[in-house]
Amino acid sequence: MKNLIALVLGTLFGLILVKAEVLSWFRIQEMFAFQSFHMYGIIGSAVGVGALSVFLIRRLKVKSLEGNVIELKDKAPRYTSAYLGGTAFGLGWAMTGACPGPMYALIGSGTTIMVLAVVAGVLGVLTYAALRDKLPH
Repeated sequence: MKNLIALVLGTLFGLILVKAEVLSWFRIQEMFAFQSFHMYGIIGSAVGVGALSVFLIRRLKVKSLEGNVIELKDKAPRYTSAYLGGTAFGLGWAMTGACPGPMYALIGSGTTIMVLAVVAGVLGVLTYAALRDKLPH
């Protein structure tokens, strides 16, 4: 049942992304060229909803589907590797015109070239897994 709920919510999320033009390569390029507020408004709204959600989860001691109280740990110390990883993520986003979440919706909406970006992302994860012990954390 949980998988069915996840499938329905994921499909709904993908439809919302398509209708909001968040998947539009042109919208993403406009954002990186500072030519439009559209994507910044959506991202800013997401940050606001996320902050409110974290506040409410902590304040109301929200429980997971399994009945466990959700505990959010304090922010971890800053590491140079996080900046390097974030930069690599941003460069990949700029080059492909999509971040990982919408890539699947893009494939579903007919932009099949995104299969290559998903494969590259999986290869990146596997590379990280292989080199994890040798990288600074």
